[in-house]
Amino acid sequence: MRKRKVPAMFGLTIEKLIVIGVIAGFILGPERLTGFAALLGRTVRRARVLLASSKERIEEEFPDIDWKKVDPRQYNPRRIIADALSDDWKTLGDAPPAAQRAAASSEPPTEIAPPSR
Repeated sequence: MRKRKVPAMFGLTIEKLIVIGVIAGFILGPERLTGFAALLGRTVRRARVLLASSKERIEEEFPDIDWKKVDPRQYNPRRIIADALSDDWKTLGDAPPAAQRAAASSEPPTEIAPPSR
């Protein structure tokens, strides 16, 4: 049987949420806990409505934007560097290795003699 991984929100796992709930039950008591649970439910519901209406309003005002192009998750520094390096190799073509290294670095090309033995 494969165990499903549940994503953690804000670093909170299911186990941590259960511990927080038990502690809140002891501190608040059963009478006040139900009121706080209802308040939390209303707050979450209002937040969802607010987010949904904000999303609709943004889509109405900017209908021609491709949101995948402005997604900040696509700006992974490792991917950007890998893409830049692969572009350099394509533009250099059959250049000698010293020229390729010099083009990849910001320093002027220098010839280094092999170590003497």
